[in-house]
Amino acid sequence: MKITTRRDILKAALSIGLGAGVLPLAKASEALIKIVVGFPPGGTTDVVARLLAAEMSNRLGRNVIVENRPGASGNIAAQVVAKSTADGNTLLLVPSSHATNASLYKELPFDTQRDFAAIGMAASTPYVLVVHPDLPAKNIAEFISMLKAKPGQYMYATASPGTGQHLAAELFKSMASVDMAQVPYKGSSAAFPDLVAGRTPIMFDNVALMVPHIKAGTLRPLGITSTTRSPLLPDVPSISETLPGYEVLGWFALLGPSGMTPETVKMLNDGLNAAIASAGFKKAIADLGGEVMSGTPASADDYIHKEISRWADVIHKAHISLS
Repeated sequence: MKITTRRDILKAALSIGLGAGVLPLAKASEALIKIVVGFPPGGTTDVVARLLAAEMSNRLGRNVIVENRPGASGNIAAQVVAKSTADGNTLLLVPSSHATNASLYKELPFDTQRDFAAIGMAASTPYVLVVHPDLPAKNIAEFISMLKAKPGQYMYATASPGTGQHLAAELFKSMASVDMAQVPYKGSSAAFPDLVAGRTPIMFDNVALMVPHIKAGTLRPLGITSTTRSPLLPDVPSISETLPGYEVLGWFALLGPSGMTPETVKMLNDGLNAAIASAGFKKAIADLGGEVMSGTPASADDYIHKEISRWADVIHKAHISLS
C-alpha cells in the first residue's frame, strides 16, 4: 500500500492484525471489557486501541471493545474512566497528551496521578524535525546556528497549541537556547500546504507521515526526536546526537481507575503484554514509525509520572495554557 496521508497510515495499521474484527464470545460469567478512547474513530489512538482490543480478546478469552468518547483533548474519556467502578472492565487508552494535559489545563475533573492505575505501556512513536529545502540548514548544528543568527524570525508549524509538535519545538528551543515563532493550524494536514511551499518552513511531526514528503524531496529531515534512529529513516540522525538529552516520544498507555485489585491489574497486564508481543501488533506499530513498549504496571506508572513532571517544567517555562 502506498502511504501518502495520515489516513493511509491508519488504514494500513488497521488492515494488520484486526482481520474481520470478529471477537470471541465472552463467557457467561464474565463481563465485557471496554477500552475508552478520548478521540474520534480513525485517529492514531483509536487505531492502537482497536489493535489492542482484538489481540487482548484472543488472549484473555473475553470480549474487548473500544468506546469513543471524544472531546476536551481526551479529558472527557479520562473523567469517565476515573469515575468508573474499579473492576477492570472499564479501561482507558491514553496518548502522551494525558501527561501534558495535567499542566496545560488549570482545572481537570480528575487527578491525573491519583485517579488512575497504570496497567502497562503499549507503544511509542517519534517525531521528525523537517524543514523546507530552501532553508540553509542541512543538519541540527546548522539549524541551531541559523536560528541563533536570526532569533524569533523563523516560523514553525504546529497542529495546534499544546500538541506534541508544539511541545517538541518548545523543548528544542529551551535546550538549544534558540527562538522561533509558532504558527498554529487546525491539524497537521492544514499545515502542509504552507510547510511544503516554504511559507512556514519548519515542523516537528510523525515520522511515517513525513516519509513521503522526504522521499519526494519536498522536505528535508534534520533529526529524529527519539534517542535512537528510526527504521523508516535510518540515515537521519537523532537530535540527541547533537543536543544530548533531547527526547520527545508520542506514547500510548493502558490505564484503569484507581482501586483495582492487584490480581485484576496483573491479569490485564498479562493480556496487554501478550497482545503487544503479537506479530500483527508489532508490524502495525512499525508501519506507524513506532516501537512497542511493554513492562510491569509499576514501570508504566513510573514512566507516566516522570513524563507529567518533565512536561510540566517545559509548559510552565513556555507559559502555555489551554484553559
